Amino acid sequence: MSTGPVFDLELAQKALEAQPFSRLLKARITQFGDGEATLVLDIRPELHQQNGYVHGGVLAYAADNALTFAAGAALGPSVLTSGFSIQYVRPAQGTTLTARASVVSAGRRQAVVRVDLKVADDQGAEKLCAVAQGTVLTV
Repeated sequence: MSTGPVFDLELAQKALEAQPFSRLLKARITQFGDGEATLVLDIRPELHQQNGYVHGGVLAYAADNALTFAAGAALGPSVLTSGFSIQYVRPAQGTTLTARASVVSAGRRQAVVRVDLKVADDQGAEKLCAVAQGTVLTV
């Protein structure tokens, strides 16, 4: 049972809104709680690399933020990413990027989190474009 402050979807959305870079990317949290978080970005031309795919840095941002929020849902709001790895499965092309993160293991001060990153087309069909895993620590 958690004894820390309640950290719900509304507070998670406020925390995301407080991040200037997240505002620049127009990211939003659509699901938060029970060791899970979903971060969504609308894909626009400014987020592409030279071949027309979503830039890997945008995918890494989405993975990092989603895994940190998922860990925050398990550990509380005062957390930072300690490290993560990302594997790009296929070039990201579509209209929406979704990063769905879930805690794999959590203790009192650390959580390990997995993230699936998917792109959706105009009809909403999703394709996996990357997977990530990271460790988040309380501060």
